[in-house]
Amino acid sequence: MENIVLTVHLLLALALVGVVLIQRSEGGGLGMGSGGGDSVMSGRAAASALTKLTWIFAVAFIITSISLTVIAANKSSETSVMDRLGVSSNNDKGSDPSLDDIESLLPPTEGSAEGLVPSAD
Repeated sequence: MENIVLTVHLLLALALVGVVLIQRSEGGGLGMGSGGGDSVMSGRAAASALTKLTWIFAVAFIITSISLTVIAANKSSETSVMDRLGVSSNNDKGSDPSLDDIESLLPPTEGSAEGLVPSAD
């Protein structure tokens, strides 16, 4: 099911890009969506039809995007990636031996840094 929705999603993306490129913009664009005065459809009617087609493709694209998200959420497991890798969480601070000596992470105080910092004199 996921492969079918993904294939439709990709086809909709390509169709949406194609329809947007065909439309005439204010600067001209590809300009293939409008014809001359002698065509069956006037320029306004072609623009209206392409606009409607763009909306249809866009709505279908959003629906397939949401569908893919729901399918992926249903297929995911209840555990996180970190749980599957075997990494413990840091919610329990007492269980992590590297955090037992927190004083070693702090900078030295004034009295203990006499030999480490040269004096300004």
